[in-house]
Formats: sequence, C-alpha cells, structure tokens
Amino acid sequence: MLNQESPSSAYIHVPFCQHRCGYCDFTLVAQKDHLIEEYLAAMEQQLAEVGEGIELQTLFLGGGTPTHLSIDQLQRLFDALFSRFQLATDYEFSIEANPLNLTEEKIDFLKQSGVNRVSLGVQSFDSDILTFLERDHQPEQIFEIVESLQSRIENTSLDLIFAVPGQSLKDWQTSLANAVRLKIPHISTYGLTIEKGTTFWSREQAGLFELPEEELAGVMYEFALDFLDAEGLKHYEISNFARPGYECRHNEVYWTGYPYYGFGPGAASYLNGIRRQNHRSVVTWLKRIAAGESPISDQEQLSPEDRAREAIIFGLRRRVGINITEFASRYGFDLDALSHAAIQKHVQAGLLEETATHLRLTQAGCLLADSVVIDFL
Repeated sequence: MLNQESPSSAYIHVPFCQHRCGYCDFTLVAQKDHLIEEYLAAMEQQLAEVGEGIELQTLFLGGGTPTHLSIDQLQRLFDALFSRFQLATDYEFSIEANPLNLTEEKIDFLKQSGVNRVSLGVQSFDSDILTFLERDHQPEQIFEIVESLQSRIENTSLDLIFAVPGQSLKDWQTSLANAVRLKIPHISTYGLTIEKGTTFWSREQAGLFELPEEELAGVMYEFALDFLDAEGLKHYEISNFARPGYECRHNEVYWTGYPYYGFGPGAASYLNGIRRQNHRSVVTWLKRIAAGESPISDQEQLSPEDRAREAIIFGLRRRVGINITEFASRYGFDLDALSHAAIQKHVQAGLLEETATHLRLTQAGCLLADSVVIDFL
C-alpha cells in the first residue's frame, strides 16, 4: 500500500511576461512589472512558513517567464528559496526561459546560482510561424542564444509547437531538424490547442483562422516520433523526447505520483494525499497573502481509489507505461480488476498494449491519449 512520502520536489510559479501570447492560458500577467516587488514579498512570506533545511532533488521555476525578472529580482527569489530548501547532491534545478531574456550576464548568473537545466520557449524556427504565435524572437537569434546557453548550461530543452495555422509538414520537419542540429538533449513537442478565454479563441470563433486538419496534425506528430528517435532522442512521454539521462526528472515526479510543493499563483501541490491549487488570479493571490489568508482556491483529499486511477492516467503518459506488479504493491489495487473494461476496449482498438508486466499506450494510442485515459476515471 502507498505510504506517505516526504516531498523532495518543489515548483515555483513566476507569473510575469512581457506579452501574453494569443494561445496562452497559463496563470500570468503581462506589462504588470510594478507587481514584481509585491510578488517577491509574498513569496518570502509563503516560504517563511516552510520548515528549514528541506532537501530537494528537483526544483522547477515555471511561468509566465521566470527569466523576465531582473538578476536582482531573481537573486531575491533564490535567497528566499534557499533560506528554506537546500539542493541534494544530484539535483535538477530547472528554469523556463524566453530566448531574448537570456543575456550573457543572466546566463552566467543562472549557472552561478545552481541552475543546471533550462527550458527554452522557442516554439518554431520559422519566422512566419513565430509571428503568428506572437513570439518576439527570430530564428537566427535562437541559434546564437542556444550556443551561448549550452556553453554554460548543457542541459537545455526546447519547446516546439506543431499544427499551427499555415504550417506545412515541411515547415515542421525543418524546425525539428534545426533543433537536432543544435545537439539539444531534450525536446518537448505540443500540438497547438485553442483554449476558451484566449485571444486565439476569439479569433478562431470569428473565422480569422482555422487549425490544420487532424490528419495533418497526426502526421506531424508521427514524423516527430520517428525522426527524433532516429536522432537519438528517445520518446519517453507523450510530448517529450530526450537523450539518455536527460529526461526531465521534475516532471517524472508528477507522472509517477510522488509528492511536491507548489508556490506562487496557480501553483499546485500534492502533500499527504491532498492536492491543492492556489488562486490563478495573480492579484487575488497577492491580496490573500498580504491579508494573512490562505492562497488556496481548491483542495481535494484523494481516496485510495482516486490515487490509483490518477496513477493510471499519469502513468500512461510515460512510454514505459505502468508496471502492473508495482502498481498493485503501491496502490493496493489490481490494475485489471480496477479497469478491466477500459483496458480491454482500448487493447482491442489497438490503442493500448498489455504484456505480462506492463500496460502502455501504443504509438496510435499516443495520438488519441486524451480519449483513452478518460475511460479510466
């Protein structure tokens, strides 16, 4: 049965950007830098409630754009973090970055501060696609910045988006080839989705653009699987590819159901079987902390069966799949008994494969993962 584990991972949400891209529905504010000092004070207050000397295996700063903060502001945030947490010997300290924020000085500062993994929001190597996605960098700048970054922090990941209006299969192939040419050890690929409330949603509803056909999106995804595998980047999770040893350890914490801390607006935590989420509104989060109130907006105590079902959903994201024996030992449920109908349905459809030891998505199943995992709820 599942024992209560002590968290050794933490996520820090930094909700500031220069510009909110039209497809983005993350928790952030743009052109609101006057709130940064208030945010840092609130983070100091939140972190002061955590015990001292907690050792972290993984630390992840996401956003927003953490590197939008100045060096002095980042230093203040790091000081608050390391007054409570310490990094294990074999740690992973990741930060999300916008390419144009990464000056030589800031890269040096990040390295000196212990950052050893950077995730770059590149999105494309095509200037027209970058313009459509409202990104502020150009393809030639990506090469310069990645070269500068990797000379200091080798473990660099690129985010790339496919199935963008106006994007051809050849455009996508070129972006992947350019990423590989840079000898990047980790690549994340995401099909463009349009979320309600974004400016892209309004534009799509007004008929200003259409997403590519699902068939083309599927071809793009399958090309990435085959091409990146041939280039030595193993497909280890639905959207993620890595050279051996460069898998994102922090994300593996989420996918394998281990506990973690979460700080900042919109951040989630998973502690003692309770899942909590902070207010997504940056202003509400700030006001609540300033008033000495809880910043939590949602809280759920997961039952043993809830945990088991959630473990299936997250576990199927990993290409290795779910170890059937380990699942029973950790969660106290027989996998087949818990979800027999769903397993059989998708095995017969060719979307899942079940061996004596594992249950995993097939390649076809990866394309339809959301419609597969919903049957395990």
